[in-house]
Amino acid sequence: MTAVTADHSADHLPRPTRLSEVKGWFFTADQLLFDWFLRHQQDRSVTGDLLELGAYLGKSAIFLGARLRPGERFTVCDLFDSPAEDDLNSREMAKSYATLTRRAFEANYLAFHEELPVIVQGLSSSVVEHVAADSVRFAHIDASHLYEHVHGDILAVRELLADRGVVVMDDYRAEHCPGVAAATWQAVTGHGLRPICVTGTKFYGTWGDPEPYRGALLAWLAGRDDVWHEVQQVNGGPLVRLSAKGAREPAHPVSRYAAAPERPAERVPVAGGSTTEPAGAAGAARPAAGRPAPRPPRGVLRRVARDVLPPIVTRALVRARKRARKRARKRARKR
Repeated sequence: MTAVTADHSADHLPRPTRLSEVKGWFFTADQLLFDWFLRHQQDRSVTGDLLELGAYLGKSAIFLGARLRPGERFTVCDLFDSPAEDDLNSREMAKSYATLTRRAFEANYLAFHEELPVIVQGLSSSVVEHVAADSVRFAHIDASHLYEHVHGDILAVRELLADRGVVVMDDYRAEHCPGVAAATWQAVTGHGLRPICVTGTKFYGTWGDPEPYRGALLAWLAGRDDVWHEVQQVNGGPLVRLSAKGAREPAHPVSRYAAAPERPAERVPVAGGSTTEPAGAAGAARPAAGRPAPRPPRGVLRRVARDVLPPIVTRALVRARKRARKRARKRARKR
């Protein structure tokens, strides 16, 4: 991979300040599982590259890229704004992903990372020409929702995954994607894919031995009171089902556009263990004893509130300020 500098000269390119501002569907339970599987693989010395088929605007790719280890390769395959080769696929692209462009994906990704992943712009079936067999430890399939394409994606990923590799299927149970469900469970019943766990939106499985993953996952879940889970029997084996409503999301990569946190002033030690004023602040004016320190300008406070507080709180404060001004004007008119 070569380093790429983000080109944000055009005003319409996105400037996300946090991962939540990148459009896409990547819920807390799956963020926790992506993070857990990738950490578990690292702890167990499971080696290999990362792969994503279908990127939309990059939300899950940004998350995956932050967990890439030195020497590993991350490949993202998507049509982006290229034409599909069949009418059904073209209609799906036009209906669901009309705003998807490679430039928007790259702008989002480079807001959080110094360089892009390896990008294969084309049908997901072409990924086998760019990724070596048995080289991938974690693959995320979220490309076409049409049965024929999803079935082909699953078989392609089977050839690319290493022995202890994990595959994740998006939309395996969504009512608008019956083709994904059909292809996923056909892989389980007819192509040796062994389930590990499921969330409300994604299926996690392996063509290797699922038990080491499943046992470690259940041990991890037993130590969390914010993630609900149960174990069911599917196709002769256990399947963990979990939900993470209300759980805290794992660490996100930091955007280059995020507001820089204020750095506490460094106090300089002196003899006797006491400290002087913060370095570089010897000449700074100090408020006189008994007098309050000057307040920051109102514009500064507004910017801090906008950047730090949740939007719902900021809106409530704005409404309260408007009501207070309205009451003050009414009192002034009565005088």
